[in-house]
Parts: sequence; structure tokens; C-alpha cells
Amino acid sequence: MDVQQTPPLLVADPKALRRAFGAYATGVTVVSVGGDTPHGMTANSFTTVSLDPPLILICVGHEAIMHDVLETTNRFAVSVLGSGQEAVARYFADRNRPLGKEQFDAVDWTTGRFSGAPLIDGALAHFECEVRARHEGGDHTIYLSELLSVERADDDDALLFLHGRFHQIHHERSDVTK
Repeated sequence: MDVQQTPPLLVADPKALRRAFGAYATGVTVVSVGGDTPHGMTANSFTTVSLDPPLILICVGHEAIMHDVLETTNRFAVSVLGSGQEAVARYFADRNRPLGKEQFDAVDWTTGRFSGAPLIDGALAHFECEVRARHEGGDHTIYLSELLSVERADDDDALLFLHGRFHQIHHERSDVTK
């Protein structure tokens, strides 16, 4: 049997690489920092690492304002967005939004007790974090961070990013009795 092979991806082609990476669905978060100049950004490079100790990582591009901010602070928060929060994701991805505290005027939020960072209201989960290590990863920095607090909202569907677009996956919930 003759199996046709797809030609290998030319890694030097950023558009093709982005398209291939986009085949993997990810959740969508807003990473935020507090302080004198609070800042937020939409991110899908968020991963759980360990339960003991509780660790997560985020990846932030060197060109992002958040990268500069995280180089001067060790605490931040991650708000995991729900399926109804696409507008929030788009807002914090918009490079033309206001900077500083004004950027948070467009959303409801509360201040994190441990990080001082804005936590987006209505998010599925909030993680307040402290950076433990920074690792260079090409055009990004990987921030390995320990959890300071975790808050989980009621069960809801997450906002997903796949093939360069936001998606809402709704699943049926059923009560099973035996």
C-alpha cells in the first residue's frame, strides 16, 4: 500500500508554523499585574505544571508590554475566560486599548488579595501567582510560577482558541442516578 506523505513544514515559514500550531485547541486567559501601572493581556500560553508544589507557566513574547512589566514584578494573576467572554479576550488582545488602570475600566474586576492584580469577574478560574524562575524560549520568556491562591467558579464552558479563531464548546450536562 502506497501512503502519500505530506511534505515537511518549512520551519522558516512563520505563517505555516502559526497555522500548524493553531491546530491545537487552547483555553484563553487574561494575564494581569497590579501595582502603580496595572496591565492585562490575552494569552493562551498557559499550562499547569505540578500539583506539589502547585506550579503553572505562562509564556510572554519579548515584544509585549507584559514582558517588560513582568521583568520588574514577581506577582501576577491569570483569569481563565468562559465561553461568554470572547469580547473580553478580544479587548485585552487589542494593542489600541488604553494603557494603565484605564484599560480595566471596560471590564468588571476585583483586586487579587495576594497579587494585587485585577481578576476578571465572571472568569471560570483565577490563579494568583509568584514567579519562581524565568527561562528564555526563543522569542518568548517562560515564567514558571507558584500558585498563591486559586478560585474556581461554578462549572461552565471555557472559551477556546483553535485555527486562529475563538470557539465555544457547549456540552450537555446530565444528572446520572444509580
